[in-house]
Parts: sequence; C-alpha cells; structure tokens
Amino acid sequence: MEVRRADLAGSWYPGDETQCRRAIEEFLEPGLPCPDTAGGIVGGIVPHAGWIFSGRIACNVIQCLRAGGEADTCVIFGMHLHRSNDNIIMKEGLWATPLGELEVDRDLAAQLTEEFSFDVETASRYDQDNTIEVQLPFIKYAFPEIRIVPMGLPPVPGSLKIARRTVEISRELGRKIIVVGSTDLTHYGYNYGYTPKGTGKEALKWVREVNDRRAIDLMVGMDEKRVIEESFEYHNICCPGAVAGAIASARELGAVKGKEIAYSTSYEVRPDSSFVGYSGIVFASA
Repeated sequence: MEVRRADLAGSWYPGDETQCRRAIEEFLEPGLPCPDTAGGIVGGIVPHAGWIFSGRIACNVIQCLRAGGEADTCVIFGMHLHRSNDNIIMKEGLWATPLGELEVDRDLAAQLTEEFSFDVETASRYDQDNTIEVQLPFIKYAFPEIRIVPMGLPPVPGSLKIARRTVEISRELGRKIIVVGSTDLTHYGYNYGYTPKGTGKEALKWVREVNDRRAIDLMVGMDEKRVIEESFEYHNICCPGAVAGAIASARELGAVKGKEIAYSTSYEVRPDSSFVGYSGIVFASA
C-alpha cells in the first residue's frame, strides 16, 4: 500500500521515534483527569497546534480514550474547511508516523464514499493539513494496532448526517470505533485580523474567560448544531465541521455528556499580542 508522508514530523512535532516517544511520555507524566465513567469514553476534541503549544492537551485526551478499552478504528475529523468546501476523506493506504504507520480502514471509508460525495485524497495526492497529522503519533502510541479514517467535513447541516452514518456503518461492519474532532479556539490578535477587545491583558482575559468559554460550553454540552453557527459569529472554533462531526458521532455512539479536561493558550508558552486558545474535551456515555 502507498504510504502518506509525515510532512510535519521534525517541525511541528519530533521526527525521530525515540524523541517522539519521549515527548509523549513527558506529556503523560503529570497526567490530566479523565472522567470516571462506567460507560466509557467514546470520543473527544483535541487542539492541533505544534506540540510545544498544545501537544500535552491532545495527547492526554487521546490517552483518556483508552478508558473504553481497545478499538478497531479511530475516525478523525479535521481540516480547515468552509461551507463551500467538499467533504474530504482518505479512502485507503497508510499514513506514516515516527512510531510506525497507521492503516486506513478501507471498508468503512469505501462504504462512506459509496453513500456520500467525497473528494478522495490518496497517499500521494492531498492537501497538507496539520489538524489530523499532529494527532497521529498520539493515536499510534495509545492504540498501536488501530486503523484510522481521516475525514474533513464542512460546517453545514449535512455533515451531521455523514457523521452519524459513519457510526451506523461501523456497527454494520462489526467495528468498535472511537471519534476525535480536531480544532483550536480563538485566534486573536493582529496576526489573525481579529482584535475586538484591542490588545493587552484585558484582551487575553476576554479570550480565556468569555470567547473561548462560549465555545467550550457548547462542546461540553454536545450542541453540534449551535457549534457551527457559533464559529462564524464569534470566531472561536476554527474547524467547526470537525467539531460538529465528532459530537454527532459521539452522540450516536451513546455519549450523553462532555467534560473539559484541560485548557490553555499559546500565550502561556510564548507571550505575544497574537495568541490561540486550546481545549481538551472528552465525551462519555454515562
């Protein structure tokens, strides 16, 4: 099978296996509180900046998914898509990581492409995108034998049907799946053309306590429909299609509640007038 390159290895995250594994273990050493749930954790929301900024949050969300035991397939919703974009999927092949390759679940992906219209990426024809790639070493570390379905859904109501149908098809195939949605929160500052509260400490406080909090509350409340509109109105969810898809899929898997396990901004790592918010959320079935 063709192998898709790990394009961002060595820049956004370590490119060497030993260094990558060490970084992951350092992220996990202090740990973050996974919710105690009898029904299991079936999905989550992860940030997708370079690991120095948001790797610890993403790593621990994916590690929390292990509370539900082994899984056959991880469906990863990501990509920076707008309303006018097509659905995107990688239908077959392998995706390289420093820890080894991840195989695409071709049966699940093939059935999705039979039922819905997708722009199909291949291992050699694709648009480079960080939202999914930076999660793959975490997934490979936590679930060494798992397969993946990398998917991009635009922020439109029809995407929710695809997300729910993904779970239905997985059941028909006898797959146990977990779902991950990849997004960062408010991109604030002159670098991003978004400064409704000016600059300085008050702007940072507003992002942390108001604008990002609005988005987090909707994700924790599993309001997939409102998530889509929220992103356009308040510019606080950069991949709303991915978030909405993950919530709809998690709900179909039996999730009834979300829990935030961590929050930070890039300002904590690199203080600047332009900064980005990050949150880690898990979805539990009971």
